[in-house]
Amino acid sequence: MSTDPAQAPDEEWTADAANDGGVEGQAAERILNQDEIDSLLGFGLGDDDSGGKTGVRAIINSTLVSYERLPMLEIVFDRLVRLMTTSLRNFTSDNVEVSLDQISSVRFGDYLNSIPLPAIIAVFRAEQLDNFGLVTVDSSLIYSVVDVLLGGRRGAAATRIEGRPYTTIERMLVTRMIEVVLQDARQAFAPLTDVEFKLDRIETNPRFAAIARPPNAAIIVKLRIDMEDRGGRLELLLPYATLEPIRKMLLQQFMGEKFGRDNIWEGHLASELWATQLEVRAVLDEHKQPLKTVLNLKVGDTLMLDVPPDAPVRLKCGAVDLVEGKVGRMGHSLAVRVERPIAPATQQAVMKLGGRS
Repeated sequence: MSTDPAQAPDEEWTADAANDGGVEGQAAERILNQDEIDSLLGFGLGDDDSGGKTGVRAIINSTLVSYERLPMLEIVFDRLVRLMTTSLRNFTSDNVEVSLDQISSVRFGDYLNSIPLPAIIAVFRAEQLDNFGLVTVDSSLIYSVVDVLLGGRRGAAATRIEGRPYTTIERMLVTRMIEVVLQDARQAFAPLTDVEFKLDRIETNPRFAAIARPPNAAIIVKLRIDMEDRGGRLELLLPYATLEPIRKMLLQQFMGEKFGRDNIWEGHLASELWATQLEVRAVLDEHKQPLKTVLNLKVGDTLMLDVPPDAPVRLKCGAVDLVEGKVGRMGHSLAVRVERPIAPATQQAVMKLGGRS
């Protein structure tokens, strides 16, 4: 077959143009519209719904530890609700109902930005856990507590004046209520561990209530306090760093759970060990002799020991050295008086290294 050289450049140009068109077509297919970009990043019109996060935003928020991994927390906070119901009734001399709305995990920075102002933020310290926590009281509960404690009429809505700072009387009354709540929190944690929650300071600006870094994870407990036709919200925040020392206790499914332990088996094993009989040998000296010499021993042969008469003897159980003592006589029997225990080989090696240093 023959080919025309003049047509070769046209064929090459046609092939290059087709390839360029394919590349441009592929590039055009990679362009995403705004809705697809929002879906990929996890941002869109449904940002307020925290349960429907997708895309990159869901991956970022998946680093938060869910409180459901600490099942004992729900029991502790349920106990706190019962204690607060009784103590706040005594504190206000009114019919108070406390309910647990939500327990969730949040980032500390996101929580500070979500606090509705004006509010009173109490910073408290967990003494035995060596860390801090927050108690946030919203304005509705503040005015309701002040109204109840100062004898306000029932059925009348609390007068709210927006834009003014809280007075000293309002701050002092709310501080007394927060101290009651912290005392109840100490009793709620008492079955797990003894921890004292002490009020450190009262803040009204969230920026001054920073007790952790913004990306750190924390547990937020939202409580609803109703006093007949008045009430509001109280939120308790505990960073995960505060709960870390008692994390193993919070992993329990029920109060007093033991991981990998059986008290009945432990008691049975201990009683059997005390009743076990062991053969103990008193060793005066040890010699290594050829088997031929041992086989030729006869009655009346004398074995010379390389120890003086007052040298201590070793009591052994199998191949393990137990104690050292002195040989004596008690009645018609030989006896050994124990003088000191023999340290294990590992302890002896450590003692030798310590003496050399």
